[in-house]
Amino acid sequence: MLPAAVSLRKQGASKGATTAFLISTPESGVDSISITYALLDPIMTVARPLVAFITAAAAGIIENLFGSRKENAEILPDLSCPVDKCCDGVDCSPEEHRSHHKWFEKIKAGVLFAYGEVWEDMVGWFFLGLLLAGLIITLIPEEMFAQYLGGGLRAMLLMLAVGIPLYICATASTPIAAALILKGVSPGAALVFLMVGPATNMASLTVLYGILGKRATSIYLLTIAVCAVLFGLALDQFYEVAGIHPKAILGEASEILPVGVKWAGAVVLLLFSVAPLSRRLVARMRSETSVLSDPRDTKDGPVFPEADLHCADST
Repeated sequence: MLPAAVSLRKQGASKGATTAFLISTPESGVDSISITYALLDPIMTVARPLVAFITAAAAGIIENLFGSRKENAEILPDLSCPVDKCCDGVDCSPEEHRSHHKWFEKIKAGVLFAYGEVWEDMVGWFFLGLLLAGLIITLIPEEMFAQYLGGGLRAMLLMLAVGIPLYICATASTPIAAALILKGVSPGAALVFLMVGPATNMASLTVLYGILGKRATSIYLLTIAVCAVLFGLALDQFYEVAGIHPKAILGEASEILPVGVKWAGAVVLLLFSVAPLSRRLVARMRSETSVLSDPRDTKDGPVFPEADLHCADST
């Protein structure tokens, strides 16, 4: 998300548009919506992207109204072929490009992208979220959450304090939110966690400060905090007025599938996860090994090469 936002900003997107992108993207993706429906309930499935959309629009509008008036550069869109980069989209017309690939090739490219690059980016976070959810359910007593996070403004503010500095993605936050609700946390407090956890953390705020500036970062953080708390309180009221107990419908979406289909899906998911997890672990191990066993290290410490300070575009 952050590299994409940096790229959008460099290509000329306004600070308001970049802010809205950063808020809405984690919560409105097909992956986060699907896993919300599977692990939580239909109400949360609708509330999560809806609240993210409203919050993103509010933050973007506020930034455009009260932010910098500096003119933005013209946006340079990437029109290259998403299948195999057969053309750049500039020298060939859309009519010409349509004849480059058959329908089956486009479907194949989309499936490989979804179960390759996309899943590889999120598989580590997904299993981390499942692990943390299991630890919460197993180790933390239910009375502890029910007492402090059972609902009300205090619960929203506590979850806000927990979620803002936490570094977690939208996919991993969903099973954790499900575990919190099972332990007595109100749906509104869980919504606050789902909103602020993926969108705000110390790393992202530091990057935002660099690409957007102090004022835009403050608007970004303040808008998310205020909207998350207000919508969290409103969501709790909705459950109460509707007479719906969140624990009673949690994860009910999975009951529409036969047990055999669910087990088959779990097996397929694990099979798809072996290769990307292995690649990530091997890459991390190689990275650590290369740092520890750098041949340029000497008995007096590592020897670092001199930096090339010449401008690459200089003549």
